[in-house]
Amino acid sequence: MKHFKKIAISGKGGVGKTTLSGTLARLFARRGYDVLAIDADPSMNLASALGIKKPPKSLTEFKELIDERAGGPAGFFKINPKVDDIVEKFGVIGPDNVKLLVMGTVERGGSGCMCPASSFLKALMRHVILKTNSVVIMDMEAGVEHLGRGITKGVDYMLIVVEPGARSIETAGRIAELARQIGISKFGAVINKAGEDVSEIEERLKEYRLPVLGVIPYDGALVQADMENIAPIDRSGAALSAIKDIFEKLSENQE
Repeated sequence: MKHFKKIAISGKGGVGKTTLSGTLARLFARRGYDVLAIDADPSMNLASALGIKKPPKSLTEFKELIDERAGGPAGFFKINPKVDDIVEKFGVIGPDNVKLLVMGTVERGGSGCMCPASSFLKALMRHVILKTNSVVIMDMEAGVEHLGRGITKGVDYMLIVVEPGARSIETAGRIAELARQIGISKFGAVINKAGEDVSEIEERLKEYRLPVLGVIPYDGALVQADMENIAPIDRSGAALSAIKDIFEKLSENQE
């Protein structure tokens, strides 16, 4: 029987996390899974990658809801707030019946207590992995901030997107190190915007114990899709073929 898989997609800013997240979500849905896509990146572009024209408001905009469920800024916050109705109430359904939920940004220091919002989002992450025959795709914010807040704790698989360049590879290594500290044990790397020879990048990733799950070549079709506000899955090309290969490797672990 098929079972859920909670996949977090991370990496340095601008490496193509959102394109990969949206396309994988649509592919899993077409394979018959109940898919929830969660936009946890402050740039909040996952809706476009899914082909959703009117994305929902981010959860952190509903401050009264968070205060009610997790405790107000002036009071005690609840460690385990009620979240089991959030997807139904605040998510939207897009192409291929993918459900989208937008998390928004947890406030940083100096702007009030972070505890209720962070507690609320952590509880939501725990809840969404409970359904069977489901896949949760999380498009994470760039870098390692989300790992410091522990929002990805409980993830089954972390996919780290890397582009050619030392800073991108080093960020991938830091993400993997911090993720292991919060209990994530399964990783894969995807090399995006790649040239013909990626052997040096693969060797560098091995140093961080990051196996390469797939390589996505630079593809002008994706640039054109973005310009036309078309979901990447609706624009065929070499990049889409590579993402489909990555999807097949991920789906092998779903049975």
